Amino acid sequence: MLSWHSKPSSDFDWDLAAQAITLRIRWFGIGIGYVLVNLIGNGNETNRAVLNSILVLGAFYSLLDTLWSLRGQIFLSEWPLFVSLMEATFIGLLCHFDYGVLSPFRFYYFLSLLVCAIRYVPAVTWSTFALHSVSYTMLAFSRGISSRDDVLAFILMPIFMGWVTWASTSLAELLKWAGWRLGQLNGALQENQGLLEHRIAERTRQLQESQAMLVQQEKQAAFGLLAAGIAHEVGNPLASISSIVQLLNRRNIDDETRSKLSLVDDQLRRIQRTLRELVDFSRPVVYKKSRCDIHSVVEAALNIAKYYKRKKGKQILTDYASELPFLMIVRDQLVQVFLNLILNAMDATEEGGVITIRTSREVDRIRIDVMDDGLGIPNPCHERIFQPYFTTKETGTGLGLFVCRNIVEQNGGHIELTGTSPSGTTFTVWLAAGMDPNPPEDSVLEIAPSVTIEFTAE
Repeated sequence: MLSWHSKPSSDFDWDLAAQAITLRIRWFGIGIGYVLVNLIGNGNETNRAVLNSILVLGAFYSLLDTLWSLRGQIFLSEWPLFVSLMEATFIGLLCHFDYGVLSPFRFYYFLSLLVCAIRYVPAVTWSTFALHSVSYTMLAFSRGISSRDDVLAFILMPIFMGWVTWASTSLAELLKWAGWRLGQLNGALQENQGLLEHRIAERTRQLQESQAMLVQQEKQAAFGLLAAGIAHEVGNPLASISSIVQLLNRRNIDDETRSKLSLVDDQLRRIQRTLRELVDFSRPVVYKKSRCDIHSVVEAALNIAKYYKRKKGKQILTDYASELPFLMIVRDQLVQVFLNLILNAMDATEEGGVITIRTSREVDRIRIDVMDDGLGIPNPCHERIFQPYFTTKETGTGLGLFVCRNIVEQNGGHIELTGTSPSGTTFTVWLAAGMDPNPPEDSVLEIAPSVTIEFTAE
């Protein structure tokens, strides 16, 4: 059988539990003693006052033990053998002033041994057995052994006390080991429960993120179909109108009419350019990485954002660093990221507000800051803004920043909220810079570094 003493006892509070049992046994003994002496009349009539006095002392000690227990402590817990010596003396005096070795109070030795076995280690219990044996032997010699019953009691009591000591220590050891084992199993159960809850939370988060990505992809697909349909339906009438304008321009007409037809043609070209940009943005995303200029990606997002209804009365300023290396990224995805950041910045600013986009080089990374001068994001929301379905907008879906984070991370980068206050908010995107100084063959954007471009309302 495993020994409980080699096990850690911090898993359960055995001492206080044993103390509660001890108090009940002691008060039970005091109560029975009072009944024996005063009600049943079993006690020695001539020594009744002495016996009551001894019982009062026992009750006073039990009261102190009870008060300590109510405070979560154990009275005289550091001196168990001193407590055993007091109990041996207490029981011996009760027996001495009662009927000696045949006194009913001799059974208190058994209760004392049982209490000791519950509270202390076996060594203390066996030491208590030795003290009780000495106490009972002194009792026999002080009162004398005058009958056959006295002799029989004197012989059997130490034997019974030894048997009670062995049985109670074995039982107490079993109970203590069982308590330790239950505590160990309970700890393992709580640990497994915590692990299970963590896994459930993680699976729930992954499911929410997957669902959010699917919703966003479905929205983009629906938007693409709608944009393609609109471009097709509008494109054909525009082509017809453009042909008619060109035919009219070939006729012999006055200068004023030709000027107005030229103005109509310019507006038609503008509508066609808008439709082409809309179709380009809504086409299926190409997930293959290619070498791109980050400025061309930002400009593509700005060309789409200029049609946003909340852009009116706001300025978009760009400050581009010079000689930035080209990136290996999925261009269409990064356009979506910067478009979402720009639209969020527009939503956060009032009319007359300013949005600034700045690029810079940080060792082996390119940094892109999207800044606005809006009212900022409340502090309780900082840690949740990248979670799916969390939004501070009344009409928002809570998917924009979540999708941005996933796209940027898929392209080997990182996005975070780097600053927010009542005077504005800054989102920063870091992307790993490539080492190839040559521009991509399909790069057509030519923008001077460190320039400021202002988009005004149309």
